Amino acid sequence: MTSSSTTGQTGGTLDLAVWFGGMSVAFWCCCPLWLLVWVFALPMGIAGLARGVIEYRAAARAQASRSRAVAGIVLGLIGSGAAVAYMILVVAAPYDGML
Repeated sequence: MTSSSTTGQTGGTLDLAVWFGGMSVAFWCCCPLWLLVWVFALPMGIAGLARGVIEYRAAARAQASRSRAVAGIVLGLIGSGAAVAYMILVVAAPYDGML
């Protein structure tokens, strides 16, 4: 029997949704250079969302716990949402010519 921390709830996955989603949120919390952070946080958040959906479907087929997949989806949504909100803020902000 394998441990769930290394193989995940579906038997063959590594819970990548939680990892990607968590990293996208961690970028926002740990790095003050948001102008650079969104470049990394957006793809990681989207990967967390996509991987979360894949893991959720796999857990549903295997009738296993879906909690880690849902956590990955939520974390990916928060990280991606923050990146999109920051991009909108930067584009919509008036530029006065000074840095």
